[in-house]
Amino acid sequence: MVNSAERSADNAWSDAALHAAPYPVLVADPVGTVRRANEAFGLLVPDAVEGSALCEVLPDWLLLAHDRLSAAPAPHAPPPRGEVAGRSFEAHATRLPEGEVVWWLTDDTDVRLAERRLLQERNRTAFLARASNELLSSLNLDRCMEVAGRLAAAHLADAAVVIAPPRGRALSVVSADGTRAHSRQLTGVAPESVPGLAEALRGFPPVPSRWIDPAAAPEWLVPEDFGPVGAMVVTPLPGHGVPAGALVLLRRAHHAAFSESEESFARLFAARAGAAMSAARLYAEQAQITETLMRELLPPRVGQVGGVEFAARYRAAKDGERVGGDFYDIHPAAAPQDESLVVLGDVCGKGLDAAVLTGKIRNTLHALLPLSGDHVRMLRLLNGALLSSHHTRFATLVMASARRRADRVELRVTCAGHPAPLVVRADGRVAEVETHGNLVGVLPEIDAVTAPLTLAPGESLVLFTDGITESKGGPLGDELFGDARLRRALAHCAGMPAEAVAEHVQMLATEWVGVNKHDDMAVVTVTAPRGSSRRAPGGTPTEGHGA
Repeated sequence: MVNSAERSADNAWSDAALHAAPYPVLVADPVGTVRRANEAFGLLVPDAVEGSALCEVLPDWLLLAHDRLSAAPAPHAPPPRGEVAGRSFEAHATRLPEGEVVWWLTDDTDVRLAERRLLQERNRTAFLARASNELLSSLNLDRCMEVAGRLAAAHLADAAVVIAPPRGRALSVVSADGTRAHSRQLTGVAPESVPGLAEALRGFPPVPSRWIDPAAAPEWLVPEDFGPVGAMVVTPLPGHGVPAGALVLLRRAHHAAFSESEESFARLFAARAGAAMSAARLYAEQAQITETLMRELLPPRVGQVGGVEFAARYRAAKDGERVGGDFYDIHPAAAPQDESLVVLGDVCGKGLDAAVLTGKIRNTLHALLPLSGDHVRMLRLLNGALLSSHHTRFATLVMASARRRADRVELRVTCAGHPAPLVVRADGRVAEVETHGNLVGVLPEIDAVTAPLTLAPGESLVLFTDGITESKGGPLGDELFGDARLRRALAHCAGMPAEAVAEHVQMLATEWVGVNKHDDMAVVTVTAPRGSSRRAPGGTPTEGHGA
């Protein structure tokens, strides 16, 4: 048996080891009383002295862990964790033979703080990724501003205001409170009334976030029914070389102010929102420029000019495009006795490059209208203009000058490398106009033959591009529409108005192609009307029809 002297020696050794331990240590007996505690534990829990009851001195989490250990210890259970004196500890228990329990506390405050920061950074990174996807899902500036405001209000503050750079005297503003976003156009509002806002909207030089005194903020900056503002900060939205706007974040009076970490995270979000808004603004500007230029390239409206019927149909090679390599123009006569000029052309290639050259050819021909009495001379001058440009593409053209004489229409027709037009007589005969010439934009010199032609009432001249005759379709999708099929179709158009002839040709060609790929298609008809017709003053169309 162990005598009292040996037990005293063991206790002395235990006391020495207890006080030498580098961790806070507590020894508790089976009845819930403090037996011993080292100095480190006493600094954390001053009331934990020998003989004191555990239920009176220990924090709840450690007392609960002690009770569970005494009742039914769970094998492989994770060590309990909790706070003591404002720091985080992990508790480890050791049972002694006499039934006592030794609790060793290890300080894991820094580890827990690092874990929380890591989790916070992961959540923030995931949010920024989701925000970028949502912000870039639309290139509409208004929609992008609404998304930025809603996301900022939901994840960064109690409310957010997104402000775009001013356009004139108007200021575009989106206010959001996390559930809804409200867009407004404000006039007569001075950004200088908000500290830091004018600098943020200018975007240069780069400015940091700026705290705003809520009492000095104008009413338009605070969302309706928001209540007292406790904190407010304005952050610039940087764009792609141009300022994208500013973001104002608001916290209610009873919420904590923005921390330095939250302010830094707001700047990260602002960078993504600014990039998305800048891209949306640039896209809108480019779309506006494209639309302006596109209007100049679109086929003109046609109708009846000087007692002569004109009609046209056009279909680009790609259904999503409105212009391409085929084009036509109707130049009305300046006076009733003068000729109107119709031009149909086909530029080598497709898409925007071909459309740009198309625009140049149309503008050049428009400048040469005073020479329209001599088709060959116009073509030669056009050829010289194309050869002197940087374009390497060529074009084919067919020109027709038309003038009403009594009930007939007199024409002069000239081809330059283009398929010869077809004339549809009143009795259904279809014949090719005897005109030919070199294509333009290739050879230094070109030559062409102008053919005279007269249309009786109900007769039509049909100008078309090879996109009609060379379109492939049919049962197997590899058969050309061809000249013969076009002539048979036109034979049924005798006596029909110009609109009906053009519509019939386009309809048949479209049905023949189906879903197959095809070239640009264009068809223009010139018809001598049946019976009397109204002549528009000055040679302008009496009724317009879209191309």
